[in-house]
Amino acid sequence: MTAVDLYQQLIIEHSKRPHGEGLRDPFAAQAHHVNPTCGDEITLRVALAGDTVEDVSYDALGCSISRASASVLHDLVVGRSLEEVVTVRDAVQHMLTSRGEDEGDEDVLGDAVALAGVAKYPARVKCALLSWSALADALLRAPSPT
Repeated sequence: MTAVDLYQQLIIEHSKRPHGEGLRDPFAAQAHHVNPTCGDEITLRVALAGDTVEDVSYDALGCSISRASASVLHDLVVGRSLEEVVTVRDAVQHMLTSRGEDEGDEDVLGDAVALAGVAKYPARVKCALLSWSALADALLRAPSPT
């Protein structure tokens, strides 16, 4: 089995059995994003404990790539500091917008490296970035940690 096959299986697995799905309370902020190209949508909530992401919950409608990306996002950011979350989000965005030049660093991105192949298909990049854009928006809306 090749790495590409393993990555495809990982995407399918996250899509079929998404982690963190289902909107939960309490939350610090919420964002709703739509990909107008294909109709994928996500409502994402973020709960914070000081400067740590305590939980990410979401309701997503869309393709397997967008749903898998939201599931991977949940796994990568829950329990991390806001600084770490921004680093991971930036790394995901760079990988996905690199047109295949950035294969991603598994130490930073974990399962998100499975999305690296999406970068070669510009029409699918927005699908993979939808949840990450909603996360960035929700974090901007969240009250500053005190």
